[in-house]
Amino acid sequence: MSSELHDRPDSPCIGVCSTLFDEVCKGCGRTAFEVSNWVFLSEAEKQAIWDRITQEGTAMRFAPERS
Repeated sequence: MSSELHDRPDSPCIGVCSTLFDEVCKGCGRTAFEVSNWVFLSEAEKQAIWDRITQEGTAMRFAPERS
């Protein structure tokens, strides 16, 4: 679901969560703290996280789609 205010999804989550045993989710690239507190973060905080995970580009969210 996309936000009407942005051209990005409301959350970086792609449903491939790995924050139980890892500090950083392999699916979206957020820390366990960021995942669990996402709904409480300001738009500026969310944007900073989006910027960081996009720049890092290591999460599965940013992997090229495979056919």
